[in-house]
Amino acid sequence: MKKGFLSNIFYALTIPCFLLCSFTSVSQKANFSGDWKLDESKSELGNAGGRVARSLKAAQKENDITISRTTPGFNGGDPITTTSTVTYDGKVTESEGFGGSKRKSTGKWSADEQTFTISSVMVFERNGETMEIKSTETWSLTKEGLLSVVTQTSSSRGESTTKAVYSK
Repeated sequence: MKKGFLSNIFYALTIPCFLLCSFTSVSQKANFSGDWKLDESKSELGNAGGRVARSLKAAQKENDITISRTTPGFNGGDPITTTSTVTYDGKVTESEGFGGSKRKSTGKWSADEQTFTISSVMVFERNGETMEIKSTETWSLTKEGLLSVVTQTSSSRGESTTKAVYSK
C-alpha cells in the first residue's frame, strides 16, 4: 500500500510541474498587425524626424509581414506611401523605395520571437551621384502594447539612430 501511495504522490506532483513547464516555455510570436500612428511625444527622432513614417500598416502572416509606411512628402509635397513584404526566413525581398529606387531587405526573428529585425539596403541616384543607404530596424512591442521601431541608418552622409513609437 505504501508503494502505491508513494507512486500516486509522485505522479500527482510531477505531472502538474511537467505541464506548467511545457506551457511556460512556449512563447507566442509578437504580433505587429494593425494600423499604427506615430506618437512623437514617446519617440526619439533626432535629425531624421521629418523622414520617419507617420503611420504604419502591418499585415503579419505565417511566413511574412507586409508593411505600408506613410511618410511626409518632399519639400511639403503630398505624403508618400511605400509597401514592402519581408519574409521570416532571411531570404532577400525587393521592394520599391523612394524616387524609383529599389530596396533589398531581409528579416529575422529573435530567438524568443519577441523582436523582428529588418535589414535593408537601398541604392538610388541623386543629382548624378549614386548613394547607398543601409538600415536596420528592430521591431518590438512595449509592455503598454505600443510598437517600438528602432532604426539605425548609415550612408555617405553619416549614421543615425531613431526610435519611433506607434500606437493603434
